[in-house]
Amino acid sequence: MAKAWQRPFVNVFRHCRVGEWRRCSREGDVAAVTDKSLHCAVYRIRGAPSSGGYIQLPGTSTQSLGLTGRYLYVLFRPLPGKHFVIQLDVATEDGQVVRMSFSNLFKEFKSTATWLQFPLICGAGAAMKGGTRVGASDARWTCLQLDLRDILLVYVNRRYGHLKSVKLCASLLVKSLYTSDLCFDPTLTVAEAQRARLRVTPVPREMAFPVPKGESWYDHYVHIRFPSDSSEASPGPVQESCFPPEAGRWVLCPVVSVAVRSLPDFLGRVPQLLPHLGASSSAAQDRAPSAGSIAVSAPVPLHTAPKGGGLRVLTAPVLLQPCQAPSVPRPLPEVSLFCERSEVPTGSKPSASAHARHKYAAGNGVDVSTPKSTVVPAVRGDVAVHKPFGGKQSKQVAALAEHPFRQRSFLPDPILRLKGVVGFGGHSTKWALWTKDGSAVVYPCHAVVVILRTDTQEQRCLLGHTDKVSALALDGDDVLLASAQARPSSMLRLWDFGTGACLSLFRSPAHMLCSLSFSRGGALLCGVGKDRQGRTVVVAWGTAQVGRGGEPVLLAKTHTGFDIQAFEVAFFDETRMASCGQGSVRLWRLRGGQLRSCPVDLGEHRVLELTDLAFGPAQDGHMLYVCSRSGHILEIDHQHMAVRHARRLLPVWMPGSPVSQKQTFGSGPGISISSLSTSQTTCAVGSEDGYLRLWPLDFSSVLLEAEHEGPVTWVRVSPDGLRVLSATSVGHLGFLDVPSREYRVLVRSHTAPVLALATECSRGQLATVSQDHTVRVWDLATLQQLHDLRSPEEAPCTVAFHPTRPVLFCGFSSGAVRSFSLESAEVLAAHRCHQGPVTGLATSPDGSLLFSSCSSGTLAQYHCAATQCCVLRVAANVVCQDAHPTPNALVLSGDSRLLAFVGPSKYVVTVMNTASLEELLRVDVSALDLASARLASAVALCFGPGPPGHLLVSTSSSTVVVLDSTSGRVVRELPDVHSGACPSLALSRDARFLLMATDRAIKVCDYPTQACPGCQVYIGHSEPVRAVAFAPDQQRLLSVGDAIFLWDILGPLERSPLGSAGDSPGAPPTCEASPDARQLEDVVSGAHGLPRQQVPEPSQASPLQLGICAGPLRDDDGARGTRKAQVHPSARPDCYKHFMARYKTSSLPKSASISRGSAERLILKAVMGYNGNGRDNVVWKPDTGFFAYTSGCLVVVEDLHSGAQQHWLGHPEEISTLALSHDAQVLASASGCSSTASCCQIRIWNVPGGSCRQLISYHSTAVQALAFSPDDELLVTLGDYGDRTLALWSVATCELLSVTCLPEPVHGVAFNPRDAGELACVGQHAVTLWLLRGPNGSLQGRREPLPEELGTGELTSLCYGAAPLLYCGSNAGQVCVWDTSASCCFLAWEADDGEIGVLLCSGTRLVSGSNTRRLRLWAVGTVSELRCKGSRARSSSVFMERELTLDGAIVSAVFHDTMDMGVVGTTAGTLWYVSWAEGSSTRLISGHRSKVNEVVFSPSTSHWATCSDDGSVRVWSLAGMELLIQFQVLNQSCLCLAWSPASCAHPEQQQVAAGYSDGTLRVFSISRIAMELKMHPHWAALTAIAYSADGQTILSGDKDGFVAVSRPRTGMTFRVLSDHRGALISTVQSRSKEHGDFGAQWADLWLAASSDQRISVWAADWPQGHCELVDWLSSPSPTLMEGPSHPPSPLVAFCPWDGALLACAGLSVRPEVVFYSLRQKQVVERILLPFFAVSLSLSPGARLVAVGFAGGVAGVGGPRPSACLGPAPCHLPTERVLRLVDCESGTMQDFAGHDDLVQLCRFAPSARLLFSAAHSEILVWEVTGPWAAGGASGSGPPLG
Repeated sequence: MAKAWQRPFVNVFRHCRVGEWRRCSREGDVAAVTDKSLHCAVYRIRGAPSSGGYIQLPGTSTQSLGLTGRYLYVLFRPLPGKHFVIQLDVATEDGQVVRMSFSNLFKEFKSTATWLQFPLICGAGAAMKGGTRVGASDARWTCLQLDLRDILLVYVNRRYGHLKSVKLCASLLVKSLYTSDLCFDPTLTVAEAQRARLRVTPVPREMAFPVPKGESWYDHYVHIRFPSDSSEASPGPVQESCFPPEAGRWVLCPVVSVAVRSLPDFLGRVPQLLPHLGASSSAAQDRAPSAGSIAVSAPVPLHTAPKGGGLRVLTAPVLLQPCQAPSVPRPLPEVSLFCERSEVPTGSKPSASAHARHKYAAGNGVDVSTPKSTVVPAVRGDVAVHKPFGGKQSKQVAALAEHPFRQRSFLPDPILRLKGVVGFGGHSTKWALWTKDGSAVVYPCHAVVVILRTDTQEQRCLLGHTDKVSALALDGDDVLLASAQARPSSMLRLWDFGTGACLSLFRSPAHMLCSLSFSRGGALLCGVGKDRQGRTVVVAWGTAQVGRGGEPVLLAKTHTGFDIQAFEVAFFDETRMASCGQGSVRLWRLRGGQLRSCPVDLGEHRVLELTDLAFGPAQDGHMLYVCSRSGHILEIDHQHMAVRHARRLLPVWMPGSPVSQKQTFGSGPGISISSLSTSQTTCAVGSEDGYLRLWPLDFSSVLLEAEHEGPVTWVRVSPDGLRVLSATSVGHLGFLDVPSREYRVLVRSHTAPVLALATECSRGQLATVSQDHTVRVWDLATLQQLHDLRSPEEAPCTVAFHPTRPVLFCGFSSGAVRSFSLESAEVLAAHRCHQGPVTGLATSPDGSLLFSSCSSGTLAQYHCAATQCCVLRVAANVVCQDAHPTPNALVLSGDSRLLAFVGPSKYVVTVMNTASLEELLRVDVSALDLASARLASAVALCFGPGPPGHLLVSTSSSTVVVLDSTSGRVVRELPDVHSGACPSLALSRDARFLLMATDRAIKVCDYPTQACPGCQVYIGHSEPVRAVAFAPDQQRLLSVGDAIFLWDILGPLERSPLGSAGDSPGAPPTCEASPDARQLEDVVSGAHGLPRQQVPEPSQASPLQLGICAGPLRDDDGARGTRKAQVHPSARPDCYKHFMARYKTSSLPKSASISRGSAERLILKAVMGYNGNGRDNVVWKPDTGFFAYTSGCLVVVEDLHSGAQQHWLGHPEEISTLALSHDAQVLASASGCSSTASCCQIRIWNVPGGSCRQLISYHSTAVQALAFSPDDELLVTLGDYGDRTLALWSVATCELLSVTCLPEPVHGVAFNPRDAGELACVGQHAVTLWLLRGPNGSLQGRREPLPEELGTGELTSLCYGAAPLLYCGSNAGQVCVWDTSASCCFLAWEADDGEIGVLLCSGTRLVSGSNTRRLRLWAVGTVSELRCKGSRARSSSVFMERELTLDGAIVSAVFHDTMDMGVVGTTAGTLWYVSWAEGSSTRLISGHRSKVNEVVFSPSTSHWATCSDDGSVRVWSLAGMELLIQFQVLNQSCLCLAWSPASCAHPEQQQVAAGYSDGTLRVFSISRIAMELKMHPHWAALTAIAYSADGQTILSGDKDGFVAVSRPRTGMTFRVLSDHRGALISTVQSRSKEHGDFGAQWADLWLAASSDQRISVWAADWPQGHCELVDWLSSPSPTLMEGPSHPPSPLVAFCPWDGALLACAGLSVRPEVVFYSLRQKQVVERILLPFFAVSLSLSPGARLVAVGFAGGVAGVGGPRPSACLGPAPCHLPTERVLRLVDCESGTMQDFAGHDDLVQLCRFAPSARLLFSAAHSEILVWEVTGPWAAGGASGSGPPLG
């Protein structure tokens, strides 16, 4: 009874009281007017669909009409030449809302599970506007009758519930809307039906249109019924009747494709209507209504309608009724009607009653309005053809007439399923979400919502949006997923996340939604966007009933004048929200159906541009974190609405910074932060500098960071806090796994539309070309990116694979065509035959030929069977010059014999012989359709499998023409299979499916079906589809446009026909993608950033040609003596490979001695660090375990198992290089020249004994390289750029055999491992091959210049491979391969982006290292075959197996013979153990790369720490001398360091305080491995720092002379002393005052020394704030002396063996150490020194003093060093020795080992170890004998 009031019909306008506008709403130009033809009031809606003019019934989306009538009648008239939209929301029985849209704006039918789009396309007389059909100028009143029950059942397979809402938009007049369960006939009145005694239901009086007396209803009105219902059709014959040609022109064509043939033979013939087949079958009546039935009740003129998308009807209105209903509802059913045009005899107009009688006669006939055509009903895939009287039929038509239903339809339906997409973003690169369990990621890919499992890479795609997704939200329980699209007008979808079903589709009040946020339980959804006036709108919906049969309810909507960039619902209270934007943070609350907000007082931060926010935990509840573009992060207490903390992120790097480092917060210019996200303990921050940083919630230090290839736009922490998702503006999506410290890239994508694609069979690869100037190669099995070819200068246009070789061809906008090797990542060839952009590119299936075309009309033919691709022919003005780059511009037949293309004009298709380019056929496609008003042009081509040899041509008139490729005749025509031009089409290998690109959809047609195959349309793309193709396995297909779509074909594919392309011998076999296809994994260990696993950018280089052989360079007899050849000095080469000694101001020691006897006081125990400034200064023999490297002037031999070291001393200068003999018995080391010697030292060491066997010298400046011959009998030494000589030595006798002067600097030398008489050198522009001649070892050289294709670069490294190969690396990143037997270069590839300084080869593997920090492993097993194949050498190539990124440029490397493991040295001073099998690198040796400024020790003496100019603080283990922790600060030098004392309140919480060059002080926690505090107590650089005795106070001094006193617990500086203002503070030291009061009462005693030779001593009680001066020491007025003699900054320290003494150096004009008594206020002892001291340390055990010297002229009266043999005064250069002074006995001893002045020395607290540093070298000395245990107490006798 509830529905009784709706019978027999409901006037919807009256029900909603339209006119009062209470139950309905209107917007825009809506007015009530009087229509002259209907003589009643109607409503006029004017304006474009986008302008917002509409009537909505009911007034809001939260209300429902609740009308259950099956039929909806819309009485309307479209305004002439305008677009209109009728939009219905229909609810199903299970609560699902389906939106139906009917409009003449739509071009084709589209559908999803919750949305149907039906086009209403004008027929004859329609006008064209902007390429779209619009209404005719005489548009008439129309009755649109919609069967809502059947539409839902057919298209979405759901049962009809009720009509929820109606929206009438834009340009139309509407009388009213009606719903009813009755099927009315609007053409009849009640009186007419009664007179004719028809069994029909006439239209009620208020619904009827007035018809003038004596005229036909169809003369004035149009009736559209959709879909038709077989049960409503009345059987009976239909009588002939004639109607005037002027009739209704509006037809609904969602699924009907009516094609028209205009044949003169058929004119004048009267068609006959065939009876409907199977209409009376009971089985048919029980089935669902026909899919695609449509009633068109208006006759149509007999002239042809214009083409171009839409339905063309030339017959009287007919009802198309399928012969059988589909058993399964199909998403896109279609019925095809082919009507032949005929002549109709002229007759009089029948009366209305006569018309009614013939229309509704008894029987089960076909429902028609006039018998003007013969119709055969057909289902999708079948063709309806009539046989006209007296007319001739083609064989094709006759065959179809005999067997009209023999063709098969698609099985299954649908035939496609979207398997995966490659892409990310679209509208923006934001909105990537974690699922609740963290196992999957949800993100948008243009119009598709993708759910990606992170472990399996499996995708689940949600389709339905028609434009790019602009926002996403997922509730906390993974139940509801919300998505909004950008256009039209922010349509929202609510999805069942588990099943992927769309639960609701509704429109947002905001015109454009940019943000969505769910409450934790999913009951509230909030959105932020802009309305049509640009105002910010905040909307809240209730979603609790969604999924339970209910709809989302609009709870509140409000406008705000504040900018909102981010909006989030609080996870702890769903009624509270927060937003941020330009200068505002607002807190929102939903109460009483209203959204209210209040601002947070930002104070000075109100000018910030805030970008993102997140709620996070806090100690007292919850905190709101907000970030800004200026780098600020605000912590906001949302309860008190106040900013609690404000921090700022400083720049990650500055110009000139060598590496990126972690950065903390402080003042200065900030980095733009795009996004942040919090977990229970951490906060992730993404910034525009490309870094993802993970901080603790107190932001004390960076925990992890990852560098990306572009700005980070989005970060989200997983619910468990273990993974951090990040997205970048360059289309990358990945996550950082916190426990493993690894970063994994999930998605890489093009950042612009994809233009073309190509597939490769053997490896299962896909290549795409995009407008972002990249060519990318993908693995079809995993959809992972393999290669990325970038071309910033020119845009790639087309791409093609070689069918049999791993070669990729690409055409560019500059006209260049290049071939790339996918194995070696090199440019194989580059050709410039074209003057314009390349528009077409195709390879023959047999792999012998390549063809390219350009926009200037040129066609080029290449021979590509061999490695060397060459041009065969170039033909001008043969290709269409108006063509745009398309993947189907050039096509070849499967047998590689025919080439087809569009040209020479766009109306002509030309077929040529591929071998000779002889023109075989020319077809004018514009003449194929004479009835068309416009000339048709060819758009895309495709060869079918042969035989028969068919060529498919897509034309601009929406037709696909099948031509015989031999005769050119039209074999078949597929009309109206697509709307508009089809830019790409493909035919499956078995000719089963035809694939077409049509606007933003793809169509799959059942190709074997003759005449008009049934088609299925699939949406998903948000932009036009540019190209389509079948995958090599023919089981999948691809479509590209906005992204890359991979579809699975669900139907079984048939075998290729015999003789087709699939079986032809020249065609490549169909195969699956190899499961072990090489993928470059995007994983990085640690926090060093993302590795860029990409192929280097394509270059302009052509393939390498053979080098021209030059004559012998020199035939030198050699010089056996040490006569030095004279060479002219040369400029230093611009390559890092060339050794350059570090600049030093010091000179060699002359007074040093190392005692080996029992009196030795210091023993060198350990050397910390590796000299990264050397070259090839690491040797390793895995068989014997011998391992050696250099540090300064020392050779360090270390046991890799125990860590024990041996130190070979003797070199006076920095060692440049090492070489180990092949039997590991002899080691050669070389160092630079010194001030005491004119030649470099080369030492020959006996490895078993560790002794120097011989010292030889010849080279004048430095030795660049050393190499032993394979028999270990010869040693070759190479001088640097200043020496330019090559010397050959006998290893046995150390005799110089020969010397060769070189014309230019040489960077490397190597012996042939198989021939001791052959060696090679590489240098500027050439390779020199040397042969040993004669018994005297003379060298004969042959210089081979570089090929021109390599340019004018330098070869910087070399190594021999398999005979006779020589590999050379260049400073441009290329590796070239030389055939030493033929003296030619035959292969080169781009191996790196920077200079290659290291090359090693063994077997089939090659290792390259460069200054880009990359170490790469190459497979070169095929190179030998390439040399043998000559011109066919390109069939295989090298490829990269592994890659590692280290911490500096690669300078040294040595590997095992298997190349599985090795040791690599970098310029950062690190030695790495590399395992290729594990793909890992492990630090062996670590050291500072810059000057070491301080060494401090923990109170327990278990650890020690260092700081350096490189900004690092490193903590080491004292027992194992291993690096444990490293704290790094970017772009700052760490100048001073202090360890917290044991008296600290919490001794287990050890801290290190460090002072930096920017005036900041940082406190690092050793136990937490984090920065605990950062202060800025100084404006100038901190130069000295110390803890107070109790550890609660830090004293720091700067270079301006200020001493600041700070409390680390509060971070406050409470006192600043300026007594030393104007001079650098060199020393600050503090101790407990336990040796007397010294005239002061306070407990702490501390001192400060400044560079003006002033020392102040203070007593303090810091907790009470007291500080008192105890003593003041200053130097007397110094005698004016020259620079080196002027005292440096004074050094002072409390004496550890007497607390009342101060040890001071630098206080007088003489170099001495004085001991000053604080009690006696005088100097009590003096120790004279030969030079002024730069470092001073006192042993805490014995009375020992360690001193490092600054040097200069020895003071007058001082003791002369033992090395001074001349009269006093002795002018001795700066010393590099460490002096140990025994204050008790007065004895002293000097120790050598450093290659520069000892700027730092420190005794360990145990007094058993002494640390000394010179620049970056740290030596650890062991103090032996009683000196380490303690000494006599007292001050000692004063110096008389």
